[in-house]
Order: sequence, then structure tokens, then C-alpha cells
Amino acid sequence: MWIILAIASACFAALTSIFAKIGIEGMSSNLATAIRTVVVLVMAWSIVFISGSHQGISNITQKSWLFLILSGLATGLSWLCYFKALQLGDASRVVPIDKFSVVITMVLAFAILGEAVTAKTVIGGAFITLGTFVLIL
Repeated sequence: MWIILAIASACFAALTSIFAKIGIEGMSSNLATAIRTVVVLVMAWSIVFISGSHQGISNITQKSWLFLILSGLATGLSWLCYFKALQLGDASRVVPIDKFSVVITMVLAFAILGEAVTAKTVIGGAFITLGTFVLIL
């Protein structure tokens, strides 16, 4: 099931880039990011209430709050940078650089989370890095 969801995520991320590139034409990228964020906020909270997940809010630990807030800040900064880059550059060049976050995530997962470094992940990361450079040059 996670593979299907990951593929769906990739497809929606691709649509996000295309829709954003079209939508930010002639407007502030910061305003565009804010509008997108409101839509995501309403959608996410609607799903929480529809699914009944809001019942678990009181069980969230301080550690979880801290890291979810930090994750939200990182997301916001990422979106602001991404939308400005998308406004200024070609989607076909901006998106591969943005997706280089896969390699950065792998390195951080090894260093911070202690995930195993395997030949497969190193080779895969190297190919993603190479592919990124091929696409942007």
C-alpha cells in the first residue's frame, strides 16, 4: 500500500509544480505560497475531522509538538523558496533540483536517524545526483 501512496504522492507533486508554474504568473510568489498553504490547511483539517483523528490531539507529546513545528517551519521555507525558484526558472530545471532533497534526506537519515548505509542506497543516491546534474546543465 505504501508504494501506491508514494506513487500517488509523486504524481500529485508533479501536478503541484505544473499548476503552480501556471498559477504564479504575474503575481508574488509569496502570495501564491500563502494561498496554497491555506488550501492545504483547510484540506488537512477537514480530513482530520472527517476521520475523527482530532481525538488524539491531547495525546501528542512535547517532543512530537517540537519536531512537527520544526517540520512545518522547514516546509514553509521550502515552499517559499520553491515557488520563487519556480517563478524565476523553468519547471523542468527547478523541479529536479528540488527533488535532490531525496539525496539530502538520505544523508540526513544516515547521520541523524542512524539508518543503514547500504550499497544500494549509495548507488541510488549517486544516480539521483548524476541525474540532477544532467537535467540542470
